[in-house]
Amino acid sequence: MPMPVTIKETEIAGVLEVHTGVFEDDRGFFSESHSAKMWEEAGFLETFVQDNLSKSSRGTLRGMHYQLDPHGMGKLVRCVQGAVFDVAVDLRAGSPTYSKWVGRELSGSNHLSLWVPVGFAHGFVALEDDTLVHYKCTGMHEPDAERAVSYKDPTIAIEWPLEPSVITQKDEDAPLLADAEANFTL
Repeated sequence: MPMPVTIKETEIAGVLEVHTGVFEDDRGFFSESHSAKMWEEAGFLETFVQDNLSKSSRGTLRGMHYQLDPHGMGKLVRCVQGAVFDVAVDLRAGSPTYSKWVGRELSGSNHLSLWVPVGFAHGFVALEDDTLVHYKCTGMHEPDAERAVSYKDPTIAIEWPLEPSVITQKDEDAPLLADAEANFTL
């Protein structure tokens, strides 16, 4: 049975909302979360090389992370259990939306994914305990290229629906955008 995928632009060009088909019956549901053929037919041509899975308790912040080019990493993010508020921040110099953010609630029940391309910082706050987030990535993790920008930078002004309460020291100490190292251009 074909499981259609619908891809829509968000307020920031390049960041995409992805709605995958869901078949529900008395057993629960089935969703083909990624099919290269169907996604290509929908216009999505990225290739994934790494998958990641995280589990978080309510209030956990993971972000705002990115990797410098040439190790940039696009991420297709889907919450498979629980819920998160997922955010992408434009770090591309020369972009008309530089320093702007887009956020979506992703949950195990709404089956929504967010595509965060290279050139964006990414992060989320878990809205429920035992939240599982799956990321399909276009690049491999490169620790030397890993960077972060502050989740509480007033210039970016992310409107978190829940105040992050579980934060690593690394994320707490992340620099403001004005002091962050980024090498992305439009």
